[in-house]
This record gives sequence, structure tokens and C-alpha cells, in this order.
Amino acid sequence: MISTAANYAFLALAATPFIYYALAIFSSLRFFRQGSPARKCAPGFTPPVSNLKPIRGLDPDAYENLASFCRQDYPEYEILFCVDTDDPALPVIEKLQADFPDRKIRILFGSGRIATNDKVAKLARLVSEASHEVVVISDSDVRVPPDYLSAVVAPLADPKVGAVTCFYVPAQDTTHGTTFVQDLQSTGMLADFYAGIVVAWQLDGVKFTLGPTIATTRDRLAGFGGYQAIENRPADDLLVGRLIADQGYRVELLRYCVSTVADYHSFSDLFYKRLRWITVMRHMRPWGHLGLLFTHGLPWCLAAALVEPSLPVVTAYLGIYFLLRSSIIWIIGVRGLKQRVSWKELMLIPVWDALAFAIWLISFGRKSVRWRNNDYYIRDGMLVPVTPQPAPEEARAGFD
Repeated sequence: MISTAANYAFLALAATPFIYYALAIFSSLRFFRQGSPARKCAPGFTPPVSNLKPIRGLDPDAYENLASFCRQDYPEYEILFCVDTDDPALPVIEKLQADFPDRKIRILFGSGRIATNDKVAKLARLVSEASHEVVVISDSDVRVPPDYLSAVVAPLADPKVGAVTCFYVPAQDTTHGTTFVQDLQSTGMLADFYAGIVVAWQLDGVKFTLGPTIATTRDRLAGFGGYQAIENRPADDLLVGRLIADQGYRVELLRYCVSTVADYHSFSDLFYKRLRWITVMRHMRPWGHLGLLFTHGLPWCLAAALVEPSLPVVTAYLGIYFLLRSSIIWIIGVRGLKQRVSWKELMLIPVWDALAFAIWLISFGRKSVRWRNNDYYIRDGMLVPVTPQPAPEEARAGFD
């Protein structure tokens, strides 16, 4: 029997994550029920587009990823790459030029800038040299269907829309299947990351963009000073959406998804990628980061079982926890994003939640983040290299 009022109070507190999970389920049902507004809102809106690709390093399946942007069913667009002269991805880009002679593909060498965030420095140059007002920015590990540009550009026909972004899912490998780490990552994306996105959409609207796709205009970017204004800051993808929303424009999150090819090969890769992201969020949104305590259901349920180790309490808390978490994955993954979700991924829910809670705790003690094999402090919202880095040759010499 629960003997004290303190036990009752703790059990009530331990149920707090259930409220968050219920909100995630409600938000997901409401979000995906709307259907995609993509081309329905502006079927004839197909302005010329500059597709911008900052490149650093060779991603898995790089050719197929990049070639998918050359196969777009769209009337007029160009693809601009910005890459260093010694980058291993350069031969792949040159092969694209040879294989798709009818596509306008340009290569820019080096950012011509000295900045902590090399990707953003490259984007600053890409935007400045784009031929068209509408720009679509995407990561190098993204693979898209032929209707991609039509889908992500269409909402910009509404002058109130300042940027468009969309979900992303793992590319299906029908030959080799998926690994434990990839399944764990997929579970986390659906149950954790995307759940948080739809809750944010429900409570405060979309005031962020996701790196795999940002469609906007050069004018909207110039409104906050352009990429050069954020080239020394972390989380540039999130910032672009926030800074455009701050100008009074709406950021449109589509019920549409692209594919990404996993760039991690081990549990360690996944762990440090997640740790980097959560540490950056701690610096950018300290109170929101602290509030994540009440979204971690597994440790609260285990704590409730320790406070009252009776069969009804243990069964109720753990049973409700697993039911709600499974429902989130099914609604977002299967119903919303039309993905196949196996029982194996559902069984990984507590594994992911235990990992996510451990990473959240560890993030409070982190003074630096590791990105692209370099360590950085985050000070006053800026990335500061732990070890000063020499300026790249392209930046010292200017544009090639």
C-alpha cells in the first residue's frame, strides 16, 4: 500500500511524461490529418530555382544522392556545389557534369571566407553566386524523388511563407538490410525528435528549419544578414528558420519526406552525434533543455516502481509508458511518413530512451562539442575552436 502523501505526490509527478506523450499523439494526429499542402496550393508556381550544395567529404552512396537532384521533373533549375579543391567528393561531382550534360551544374571552389562553420561559409558564397531568387538548400547525404523541387517550392507562392522545410527518413537498403545502430537511430527519430517537432508545431508553430531541406529566397536570407551573419554559430539549420520567422514570415513544415543515407557506422558515431546536438540545444535553449526532464518517461516509471514496488503500480506505469511510446512511433512513422516499422524497432524504444536520458545527463557536464573531427566550445552563442585552426588555402587566396 502507498502509505504516505509524499508517495502519492511522487507517483503523480512520475506520470508527467504521460501528459507529454499524449500531447505528442494528439499533435501528430492533427498534423498529419491535414494532408500535404505542397503543389495543391499553387500548381502553376514553378519559378527558376538554384539548388545549393555545400560539400565536405564523401558521403556513402554520394553519386546516387547527388544524381537524384539531376533527375528533377522541374522546368528550370541549376545545381551549385561549393567544395574544396582537394575534397574526395570532387570526382563524383565532375562525373555528374559528364553524365547529365543537359543540367546546369556549376562548381565553386572554396568559400573564400575564414569562418568556424565551414558549411555555412560555403553557403554564404553559394547564395551570393546563385542565379535565381528562389534557393533550395540541402545536405549532401540527401536523396530525393523527382517531384522534390515542385513540392518544396510551391508553398513559397504564398507571400506570407518565408521558408519551407520537410521531414527526412532513412534511405532503404534492400540489399543489406539495416544494422542495430540504424534501427536504434530510426526509433529515436520517430519517438523522440519528430515527436518534439510536432509538439512544437502544435504549441508555438514552426520557427525552425531542418537541414536536409530549406527552401527560401535570397531576400528572406538577406533579411537577417545572410549566412555570413551566422557562420560562426552552431545549429545553423535551426537558426535560419528562427531568423526568418522573426521577420514575421511563416515557416511551412510539409507532410513530405526525403531520404538520408546514414553517415554513422557504429554506436559511438550515433552517441556523439546525439550528444553534440543535445549539448548545442543546452546552450541555445537552457530552460527548454532543463524541461526535457519531464519528457523522459522511462526513468520516471522506473523510479515509480522503486517508490511503490507493487505489481499494479509497476504494470500500470510501464504498460502505459510502452503503449504511448509505441503509439507515437506508429502514428508518426507508419501513418504519417508511410514508413515500415518493425517489432524490432518497437522493442528498441526503452533502449533508445535509456540512451537519450543518459546523453541528456552527460550534456550538463560538456564544455565542448565535436564536429567534423574538431572540438569547439560554445561561448555567447558562438563556436570557438578548442585548438586554433589555420585558415584554409581557399580562404587565404580568395575565390578560385
